[in-house]
Amino acid sequence: MQFTAALLLGYLIGSIPSALIAGRILLGVDIRTIGSGNAGATNLYRVAGLRPYLAVLAADIFKGYAATAWVAGAAGPGIDALHAMIACGLAAVIGHIFTLFAGFKGGKGVATAAGMMLALAPGPLLAAIVVYLVILYFTSYVSLGSIGAAVSVPVTLAVSHFALGSTFRVEIQIIAVVMALLILLTHRENIARLIKGEERKTGFFGKGP
Repeated sequence: MQFTAALLLGYLIGSIPSALIAGRILLGVDIRTIGSGNAGATNLYRVAGLRPYLAVLAADIFKGYAATAWVAGAAGPGIDALHAMIACGLAAVIGHIFTLFAGFKGGKGVATAAGMMLALAPGPLLAAIVVYLVILYFTSYVSLGSIGAAVSVPVTLAVSHFALGSTFRVEIQIIAVVMALLILLTHRENIARLIKGEERKTGFFGKGP
């Protein structure tokens, strides 16, 4: 029962629709009806600017971190600590994508997944942030940066293990692969637009539209 309650709490934390709340407060609208139509921080940036974007981004990262690092502690005895962290973090990511509080239509899970990996593998996550920023700087495509960052986490873990001798439990590698595949899945429409040359650029770093 404790484990089930922890999973539910992780899902509910992930379900808090940060960008939708900010859109209602700042603009008085459902941001899913404007911009790209996505209920995430990037769409909020396009319609409300940098500061709201950073606040929502931080909130979404915190959701994943809190569920993984703290809520998992309530899973109860008999549950492997790492397994509880992974399960509660994954519940938060799913909650963000399929939020209970907005008709199960949420964001794409990137920031919340980043918060999860911050608790599980902070080194590879920092490398992923660098990958994201480099791709974003040169292309102005947030989606491409997000995909590159997500894929870089399991790659960095594998390289650090086989080339540098780093040790970590295999479950972390597995969940990193799962998160990368999930991010690819939530970005499938973006990938199609990228292939067609129709993806919308975002003006970070003073570049783009």
